[in-house]
Amino acid sequence: MLYNIRHITTYTYNTAVPFARCVLRMFPREEPGQNVISSELRLTPEASERRDSICFFGNRVTTLTIEQPHRALSVAVTSLVDVLQRGLAGLDLSLSWEVVRRDAVEHGGLEPSSPVHYLYQSRSVPIEPGPVAYAAKSFSPGRGMLEAATELMHRIKADFVYDPKATVVSTPLAQAFENKRGVCQDFAHVMISGLRGLGLPAAYVSGYLRTIPPPGEKRLEGADATHAWVSVWCGDGLGWVGLDPTNGIMAGNDHIIVARGRDYADVSPIDGVIIGSGGQSIDVKVDVEPLG
Repeated sequence: MLYNIRHITTYTYNTAVPFARCVLRMFPREEPGQNVISSELRLTPEASERRDSICFFGNRVTTLTIEQPHRALSVAVTSLVDVLQRGLAGLDLSLSWEVVRRDAVEHGGLEPSSPVHYLYQSRSVPIEPGPVAYAAKSFSPGRGMLEAATELMHRIKADFVYDPKATVVSTPLAQAFENKRGVCQDFAHVMISGLRGLGLPAAYVSGYLRTIPPPGEKRLEGADATHAWVSVWCGDGLGWVGLDPTNGIMAGNDHIIVARGRDYADVSPIDGVIIGSGGQSIDVKVDVEPLG
C-alpha cells in the first residue's frame, strides 16, 4: 500500500523566542516491508544549521538550530511510503514463551535489533507489579509466545478505555494502569512493562495508522494522528511481530513505522530546548492518504 503522509506541528509562543534547538524523529524509517520513496521537511522559520543522522536504534534523526527571533515555529514533514508487510503463513508459531525468554537472555548479538536491548526497564517503562501480574494471566506454562502475547493485546483492548483527557505524556505508567484509561502511548507502555516483567523482549513503535472514515463520509483533512504500538520478539524464527493493543490488531499494511525504541522517550517526534519567558501552545495535524 502506497501512502502520502503529511505531518504538521505548529508551536505558538506568547513571547518571541530568539533561539531554539530541535531534535526531530518524524521521517519514516527504511526497513524490510517498508520502502520510503521520499521525505521532505519544511521549516518556518528556516534553520541556521541542520544535521541528519541515524540513531542507535536505526531511527532517522534531524537536529535543527534556529537563531532568528520567532513567535511561531512550523515543522512540516511530507513522506511517500510503500508498505508491504510479510504474512505469518508457513512460519512456526508454536515456540513457547519460556523458550523465547531463555533465548532472549542467551542471545549473543548486540546489534540494534537484538532482543537484549528490550528486556529491562527504561526511562518511561518501569517494571511495575500490576502490569506484570496482569500480563502473567495470558502466559500459562508451555503456551506459544505469539498466541499468549496476542491474547494480552486483546485483553488490554477490552479492559482499557481510550480517553485522551485521562493522561498526558508525563503521566506515570502505574497511574494509567490503575485507572485503565489513556491513549495509545499508555497502552503500549503497559503491555511492554508486563512483557519485560516476564523476561520477554518488547519494543515501543511510533508511526501512523491508516484510518477509514464512516461510510458516506469524506476524510477530514488533518484529522488523522500519530500512533504507537508494541513490537514483540518471538524468537529467531518469527523475529519481531507488531501488536497494536489500542485497536486489538496485529500491525500490518495499515501501520507506517517512523521509529522504534525502548519507550516513548526514545522516539518522541519532537524534543529540544528553546530560550523564552512565556508559555506556548501546540497544534498537530496529520494526514495519512492511501494512494493505492
